[in-house]
Amino acid sequence: MSNSISAFGSYESNGTTVSFGEHFQASEQFDVVFREGMALVEQTATYLDREGRAEAKKLDPPASVLYATESMRLTTRLLDLASWLLIRRGLKEGEITTEEARRKRQRVKLKALGRPSHIHNFEDLPDGLRGLIISSFALHDRIVQLDRAMTYSPDEEAAKVEAASSLNPVASQMSLLQQAFGRKDS
Repeated sequence: MSNSISAFGSYESNGTTVSFGEHFQASEQFDVVFREGMALVEQTATYLDREGRAEAKKLDPPASVLYATESMRLTTRLLDLASWLLIRRGLKEGEITTEEARRKRQRVKLKALGRPSHIHNFEDLPDGLRGLIISSFALHDRIVQLDRAMTYSPDEEAAKVEAASSLNPVASQMSLLQQAFGRKDS
């Protein structure tokens, strides 16, 4: 039999389907992403507590409000990303069950609000904060991709397609296109 990779992250070898998520989570690449993510959390905390605090005091009022807003968004985003990484590591290490990981994951919000291109006067922020914001979005994008690949369920996808096709033929076609060209969150 031949080996093949599905569009949604499972790998089939000799009739046995291997989940991309399980394989990735057990891999050294996951450890690299975990270390990078936790290092960014630590780097951000250090910056905001030291250099960032001093830089924020030098800003004029409109920029200082922007600084406070974006540093809170950054912190929230990184807390969500760290939570995701810790849940996955806990599952990998056998500290939590798959069901516990699923329940905990449902509480983690991987929404990226306020992309740098959407932030009015982003260039007025100190270089250090801008760099951390950009790095956090790069990490966010990687984790969202991994999360999609790791949590894909063919049964859930099939149920969505069936429900969509029974209600609306256009929705059915859209769902099939989304399956073929990449999943889109509901």
